[in-house]
Amino acid sequence: MSLTLRSTLLAGAAMLLPLAASAQDAWYPYPAQAIEPPFSTDGESVDVEYMPLEAAAQPWNICVSFPHMKDACWLGVNYGVIAEAQRLGVRMNVVEADGYTELPRQISQIEDCVAGGADAVIIGAISYDGLNSLIREVAGQGIPVIDVINGVSSTDITAKSLVSFYTMGYQTGAYLAETHPAGSDEVAVGWFPGPAGAGWVEAAHRGFADAVEGSAVRVLEPRYGDTGREVQQRLVEDVLTASPEVRYIAGTAVTAEAAQGVVRERGLTGQVEILSFYMTPGVYTGIQRGMILGAPADSMVIQGRIAVDQAVRALQGEEFIRHVGPEIFVVDQNNIGSVDRDAILPPENFSPVFSVN
Repeated sequence: MSLTLRSTLLAGAAMLLPLAASAQDAWYPYPAQAIEPPFSTDGESVDVEYMPLEAAAQPWNICVSFPHMKDACWLGVNYGVIAEAQRLGVRMNVVEADGYTELPRQISQIEDCVAGGADAVIIGAISYDGLNSLIREVAGQGIPVIDVINGVSSTDITAKSLVSFYTMGYQTGAYLAETHPAGSDEVAVGWFPGPAGAGWVEAAHRGFADAVEGSAVRVLEPRYGDTGREVQQRLVEDVLTASPEVRYIAGTAVTAEAAQGVVRERGLTGQVEILSFYMTPGVYTGIQRGMILGAPADSMVIQGRIAVDQAVRALQGEEFIRHVGPEIFVVDQNNIGSVDRDAILPPENFSPVFSVN
């Protein structure tokens, strides 16, 4: 097995910065967390150093399905899967459904991929439960199915390459709870967890709520919505208009990116602070400029790379970690200068790539 296990059990999320080289052919070994037993919601996180294959045994045909390419999170995953397909020497076809309301389209696209001869399928799922029948059908044909980023409830998947969005949400809430503990003056927080029904959204919401429980943080009614910039900007504007007492805007990376302009235009800079529960280039730049307080980094590029490696290992009958994701660490204005940007974000000016031949 090409993975070096270390015996340390992690209690919560690690705050270590990735030490791996960031060049395309040298991104590994990468600090990661394996879940034991795999696919369990209450499993233990085991510290590992992820080592991918040097190359695939043949040019397998891999299909990748994303919810959309409307935010830089999925652009980063796109960069990761494409770069790893090129490094390993496999073919790849990437499809995107154009939004979290488009579950039927995602199902149809995956069915087309399989009909077109895909050897393996990597899915960034629109719905936590809504793809289960399709996954069962695809896996029943002996085709490996890899769950990347968002999470699904299906037990028929081959592997998961993702992090705990519960932990991502929890870390964001914990920052607020530590800043405003019980007994201090109450603060109101507008909370924007993302599209309702998505597994990662519900997990982040639970983590955030658990972290602020018992503190002086009062969370307003969650505002759910697709992670398109216009949608999130409108939600932020509505909350700031309806609840002028809001001190913090916390939510998706798109929320944080959109909120910067809204806060500035309304003259609320310094009065309303912004937090994201995951990292994108826009959030990274916002932290650098002092407009965003901070965000946990889930290294979405590495999640994409690992998913491709898992697919190839499964196709070749090699051992692999069935449930694994990069270590989560918090990026803020204090440590951003020491973060390896290329490991957690796509290159600047990267545009979506939909095929590797």
